[in-house]
Amino acid sequence: MNESKSLIEELLDLLEGIEGDFSQVRKLAEYGNNVDRIMGGAKSLALMAPPDHALHMISDYAALCKAVGYKASQIVGNEQFFNVCVALLLDATETLETLLANIHKDSAFLRETIPQAFIDRLRWVSNQFNESYSSSVDTGAAPSKMNQFEIDDLLKKLGL
Repeated sequence: MNESKSLIEELLDLLEGIEGDFSQVRKLAEYGNNVDRIMGGAKSLALMAPPDHALHMISDYAALCKAVGYKASQIVGNEQFFNVCVALLLDATETLETLLANIHKDSAFLRETIPQAFIDRLRWVSNQFNESYSSSVDTGAAPSKMNQFEIDDLLKKLGL
C-alpha cells in the first residue's frame, strides 16, 4: 500500500511536470509503466481476495489508466489532444488515489467515487485513438492493442 501511495505521488508529479509541454509526450509511457505496477500489485493481491473485493476494481481501473497513458504517449502533432489526455490522467490518478485510500470499503462505495463526467471523457478520449495506437510499450514483440470493446468491457467490469 505504501508503494502504491508513493507511485501515485510520482504519477501526479510526472503529469504536473509535463502538463502543457507537448515536447514531453513520450513521458506518458513512463506514466503507463508506473501505473502498471499498481495494476500488477492489485491483480496479484486480488487473486487471494473475494470476487467483489475492491482490489479487482482497482486493478481494472489502473488498466484503463495504463492504456490511456501508453496510447497518449504516441500522439503526434496534436498538442490539444495531448493536453486533454494529460488532464484526464490527472483526474484519473486522483481518483485512483481515492480508490486506494478506500480499499477496505465495498465496490459499490468505490463506484460512487468515479464521476460520470470522467467516464464520459474517458470514452471520448478512447474513441479518438485509432488502431495504430498501442496500449503497451514497444518491446519488440507484437504490439498490444486495446480496442474500444476492451475499454468498454473494463468499464462494465467496474460497474460503470
